[in-house]
Amino acid sequence: MNGFEIIGYLAGVFTAFCFLPQSIKTLKTRRTEDISALSYTIYTLGIAGWVVYGWYLNSVQMVVFNLISLVFAGAILSVTLYNLKKRK
Repeated sequence: MNGFEIIGYLAGVFTAFCFLPQSIKTLKTRRTEDISALSYTIYTLGIAGWVVYGWYLNSVQMVVFNLISLVFAGAILSVTLYNLKKRK
């Protein structure tokens, strides 16, 4: 493994886990008033696209790191959509 591959793995870890703190906070508090449902919907669809594309390319790193991101973003999106429905 060369230096650039290590940078790629680190970038994947940082990107995949960047939503972990927000996911934990959202799941604990259930507060989503200031979260844009549209933005999270678009972002989550984008991540799902990266998973499919990574699968097509046989890129384990792309699939794994984006699946992790998808879980965290999906959790936030789910609570956000639930709260929107509950408010209406």
